[in-house]
Amino acid sequence: MNHCRGLCRQQTLLLPETLEDYVAQENPVRFLDAFVAGLDLHDLGFAKARCAETGRPPYHPADLLKLFLYGYLHRIRSSRALERECHRNVELIWLLGKLAPDFKTISDFRKDHPGPLRAVGRQFTWLCRKLELFGGELLAIDGSKLAAVNSRQANFNEQKLRERLAEIDAQIQAYMKALEAADAREAPSPEPLSREQLQEKIAQLQERQEWYEGLEVELETSEEKQISLTDPEARRMHTNPGSVVGYNAQVAVDARHKLIAAQDVTNEGTDVRQLASMAGQAKENLQIQQAEVLADTGYYNAAEVSRCVDQGLTPYVPKADTSANTAQGLYGKSRFRYEADKDVYVCPAGQELTYRFETYELGRAIRYYRASGCKTCALRSACTRNKANRTITREENEHLMEAMAARVKAHPEKMRLRKELCEHPFGTIKRWFGYTHFLLKGLEKVRTEWSLITLCYNLKRVLKLVSFEKLMAAVS
Repeated sequence: MNHCRGLCRQQTLLLPETLEDYVAQENPVRFLDAFVAGLDLHDLGFAKARCAETGRPPYHPADLLKLFLYGYLHRIRSSRALERECHRNVELIWLLGKLAPDFKTISDFRKDHPGPLRAVGRQFTWLCRKLELFGGELLAIDGSKLAAVNSRQANFNEQKLRERLAEIDAQIQAYMKALEAADAREAPSPEPLSREQLQEKIAQLQERQEWYEGLEVELETSEEKQISLTDPEARRMHTNPGSVVGYNAQVAVDARHKLIAAQDVTNEGTDVRQLASMAGQAKENLQIQQAEVLADTGYYNAAEVSRCVDQGLTPYVPKADTSANTAQGLYGKSRFRYEADKDVYVCPAGQELTYRFETYELGRAIRYYRASGCKTCALRSACTRNKANRTITREENEHLMEAMAARVKAHPEKMRLRKELCEHPFGTIKRWFGYTHFLLKGLEKVRTEWSLITLCYNLKRVLKLVSFEKLMAAVS
């Protein structure tokens, strides 16, 4: 049979005589080694970067950092899996010089260095700037929900606790009635449960009831609307479809090569308060003075847009029509024209809504404009169902929102581009890497893990965009 055949397992082989011979000259693992070697780990805050001459020698943080960067880049995040790879992966054997730290050492390194590990991500961003891979002119911001180490069964809100307590109370009442019936007969109860079993069931349910009541008190005394048992900082968030108990991972993507310019994680279920902070981080990381910022309707917030403008950034965020009137088939606010010189709104019938008073609500200054003569208007049935005259509100910085709406309308291509820019990193991270959940617990540690994930996404992009010789020259 003329098949390809492997070597006999007893055959003597002349393996390479040095570790250097196991790794090709343009293997990306050589860049990882050179990149970490160029970092001042002590200044970045890594413990034991400098250690005493006496005592048991610790692992150098550079070796553990290389291990994590290699692992996240190759879809290996578990500390136990990384420990196994140290014994059998030729590239890791070369990278670490045959060091094989145990899983506890590996896990503790990631857990104990949240700030320094995020600082490494900023160092790589600086390297990308040095290679002129960021355009710094157009940024797209988006978020995605990733699951936490917390099941939905271990997450409670006020309504869920009330439902659980009601179910337990109903079960206790049913068992109590069965126990009373057995006592009335003065004889052992028929199958399936004896008197002793019923008493045991009731005791177990009462214990659970006390536990749920304790959670209810804890929730009432805190400012939170949810409580998670496994990861206390994880929150249940709506997704499409369904929901997930996890975190809201954010990215700001540069348009030139779809590299991530800034990243963060929050446990807020919506994006409505994330625009300015993400845009500001990207501006600082890229050291730019101005840029256009694209985001979807979930980021529409007048205060956030105002903060972006104050930073010299130009936001493009479309507004979702959430008007209650529009939902009822009536004229929404968008059908009313504001005339700044007269400080009035003009309705579809051509009548003016004049300024009446100003209030401060939910941290916002709001001006109220009201029409007169609505009762005799021919368009009243299409405008309002209230008995009073039609009222329109205006926020203090609404002129910024109107200017932004004009920009969005004039450049619909930018909204299409936003999808392309944001879907690329999230698609790669969640589909190619398979990172749909976090391994660590707590917001601070989850932010560290997200920093490692986005760093390795950028690293994967850069290895495709830049020649190996140029990369090595940049870190030499």
